[in-house]
Amino acid sequence: MMKKILFSAMLFAFGAMSVSAQAVIKFDKLTHNFGKFSESSPVVTCEFTYTNAGDKPLIINQAVPSCGCTVPEYTKDPIAPGEKGTIKVTYNGTGKFPGHFKKSITVRTNGKVEMTRLYIEGEMTEKK
Repeated sequence: MMKKILFSAMLFAFGAMSVSAQAVIKFDKLTHNFGKFSESSPVVTCEFTYTNAGDKPLIINQAVPSCGCTVPEYTKDPIAPGEKGTIKVTYNGTGKFPGHFKKSITVRTNGKVEMTRLYIEGEMTEKK
């Protein structure tokens, strides 16, 4: 009986320690607006900068766009506590109808907040 209690106490202590040390992703912004751009130059790119505000290395497991016209690029390497990283997002409006668009990128990490949604938007105008 004593062994079970001791074992349970050790598991609880280990669990409490692992919860206190975590990666925390903090983005500078969650939305980027490209404004107006012409259908004759339909590819636009922006960067989202983030910081690991936690005390464990941060790993981005995936960044999933809401459609094939949006491509996120990010480092697969762990980001150390206090360090910065970027997610580069390219929107390709080739073959899309002119007008306003809003797309999302779902970012999944090993951090305290496991999922963050980033947004890009803009207005592609007809080529004259």
